[in-house]
Amino acid sequence: MQEEVRKGNIGVFDSGIGGVTVLKEIIKILPNENYIYYSDSKNNPYGDKTEKEIANRCEEILKFLIEKNCKAIVIACNTASAIAANVLREKHKNILIIAIEPAYKMVHDYSFDKETIVMATKGTIESEKFNLLYHKYDNHKTVALECIGLADLIEEGNEEKIKNYLEENIGKYKGKVENVVLGCTHYPLVQKEIGQVLGNNVKFFNGANRLAIHLKDVLEENKLLSKNKEKGKIEFIDSSTKEEIRNNKEKRFYKFLKGESL
Repeated sequence: MQEEVRKGNIGVFDSGIGGVTVLKEIIKILPNENYIYYSDSKNNPYGDKTEKEIANRCEEILKFLIEKNCKAIVIACNTASAIAANVLREKHKNILIIAIEPAYKMVHDYSFDKETIVMATKGTIESEKFNLLYHKYDNHKTVALECIGLADLIEEGNEEKIKNYLEENIGKYKGKVENVVLGCTHYPLVQKEIGQVLGNNVKFFNGANRLAIHLKDVLEENKLLSKNKEKGKIEFIDSSTKEEIRNNKEKRFYKFLKGESL
């Protein structure tokens, strides 16, 4: 039985293709695992949904991934993690659930006394989970910035709109901050553009690498690491009802997975 579970997939899901930034880090550490990535385009963005709607949708995706023979599931969306992770763990104690969170503790550990902005969605910043994290590690030099609509623009892929958005919303912090916490998994896809606006000397923090290390540790503890010696497979699934959107998302997903930019 254990050997059969060990052969299972690792499910990764996000409200769109932003979670590819998390999957990339996981693959670096666990290249021989098989992955199923679920992009929930049909219900994107999560930011305009109620907590109950987000929790219900995460429950549906989790059940779908369990049916797809996933031995562990990664919530690669900060908003979904903040709202639904604990509820899902309570309801599904027999499945390993790993959840991304903003890397604000890393600022505390490595760059505590520097001016900092946390870029995240409204849902993440207003969540109880983030506020507990924020107040626990507050350096009293931090601005929590609700980047409403930025993830949607990244999902859309319009470079000009993204650059205009960044200039309008974070341009005033140029030369005034040294730390930037990327509190949404979409944001690393425009890290270069954020750096151009804020100044290329800023230090970026995101939680993907630590999540990947934690996932490996948890799989190891549960004796669920794959014994596969070959490079694992990746399956991409998008929930949109429109074939054109699904094809576009899949194309961009694999583009980002290869390390290409917008």
